[in-house]
Amino acid sequence: MTIKVVRGNPTPEELAAALAVVRARAAAAAALPSGAPTVPDAWSDPSRIAARRVPQPGPASWSRTYWPGA
Repeated sequence: MTIKVVRGNPTPEELAAALAVVRARAAAAAALPSGAPTVPDAWSDPSRIAARRVPQPGPASWSRTYWPGA
C-alpha cells in the first residue's frame, strides 16, 4: 500500500495517526467474508430525510426553512 501526501506538511505523529486509520479500515474490510452483505450507511439512506415531517407555515417556520434538518 502506498500513501502519498499531496498537500500540506504533516508531522510524523499526524501521518502515523492517518496511516493507522487507513490500515484499520483496510484490515476490517479484508476480514469480511467474500459475498457478505454490507450494511448500508445511515447517512445515505433516503428514509432518514423522508421520515421527518414537512415544515408547515407558522410563527416559527422561518427557523425550519432548511427542510432536511427540520
